[in-house]
Amino acid sequence: MAFLALGINHKTASVDVRERVAFTPEQLVEALQQLCRLTDSREAAILSTCNRSELYIEQEHLSADVVLRWLADYHHLDLDDLRASAYVHEEDAAVRHMMRVAAGLDSLVLGEPQILGQMKSAYAVAREAGTVGPLLGRLFQATFNSAKQVRTDTAIGENPVSVAFAAVSLAKQIFSDLQRSQALLIGAGETITLVARHLHELGVKRIVVANRTLERASMLAEQFGAHAVLLADIPAELVRSDIVISSTASQLPILGKGAVESALKLRKHKPIFMVDIAVPRDIEPEVGELDDVYLYSVDDLHEVVAENLKSRQGAAQAAEEMVSIGADDFMVRLRELAAVDVLKAYRQQGERLRDEELIKAQRLLANGSSAEEVLMQLARGLTNKLLHAPSVQLKKLTAEGRLDALAMAQELFALGEARQIALRIKNCNESVTAQ
Repeated sequence: MAFLALGINHKTASVDVRERVAFTPEQLVEALQQLCRLTDSREAAILSTCNRSELYIEQEHLSADVVLRWLADYHHLDLDDLRASAYVHEEDAAVRHMMRVAAGLDSLVLGEPQILGQMKSAYAVAREAGTVGPLLGRLFQATFNSAKQVRTDTAIGENPVSVAFAAVSLAKQIFSDLQRSQALLIGAGETITLVARHLHELGVKRIVVANRTLERASMLAEQFGAHAVLLADIPAELVRSDIVISSTASQLPILGKGAVESALKLRKHKPIFMVDIAVPRDIEPEVGELDDVYLYSVDDLHEVVAENLKSRQGAAQAAEEMVSIGADDFMVRLRELAAVDVLKAYRQQGERLRDEELIKAQRLLANGSSAEEVLMQLARGLTNKLLHAPSVQLKKLTAEGRLDALAMAQELFALGEARQIALRIKNCNESVTAQ
């Protein structure tokens, strides 16, 4: 049993690196199966979001370097470049890291709620791929419970703070009257849903949702009285849009410099505010070079996010303490479970020896031996057999220089307490004799 959490995030890698390490939803099942097949991993799950790509692994013997090599090979990256951006957490630290991530304590936006849903999706995909077993499964359940407790018992989730909220807050700073602006939202996932909700709450009446499939766009648009279009309709909508916020899973840019340049001419160079939340990016970086375009990436949202986080800082310390307690409790329970098989085998051995001695005792009684004699022999025989294997092994280990085995045996068999009990009995006997 050995847990490993390995990956990169917004703190260790730029968006350029993160988009190269990201996994598409279509890749995940095959990638998980390959990861387990080509490394020493017995169980594995992959979390890939715009701000992080992380591998959660259970191995018999920790081999982080092997996993890192696999990750570099899978994405055709230079191993040294990836190693410079990657972090590795092992055992207790890996458990604590997973719980911190799920609680939003390691997010770009402290306490943001989306990450818990993303972790649940990662768990579901790993189950589909057949790469989650009992140990990693228990860890995910403990992680979800810990995150739920943090959200229930602290104020870390109060006040809407997310990448989506940060994007809308930035738009609010640039446009004095958002209600008169048209917003073009590209994508129909959870992040864009949050963006649409925030814009709707701020009174933006003209919202257009563009997506690869019209059905998904329509489902989202109906919630907020918006208009649904296909990605092919973006150039026409771009001319009328003051705000463009994009978050899709596309591997190639959706908006290029030429399309935006054409829209600006038709708008008579009326400014457009753009936020690209996607990793890999949906909007070509060269778009930001155009006059009258204000383009922000995920990394640019740091300053906005910082302002929105002040109300959550006080709750963060309490949340960290909850996560530490949750991680410690999980490891204690897991180590207790690790002893179950050994205890079961030891009990079965003891019961077998007991049955053997009991059969002997019954045979002696049937042959006419006295009950007292049979009981004495039963007790003596059972004691000798129970102590034989531990005695042989203890002598062997100490002969090999394993003096720690003596201390372990003393603790395991509570010999210190036995000596104290024997001493009390001896004192009582001496007292009775003296009387």
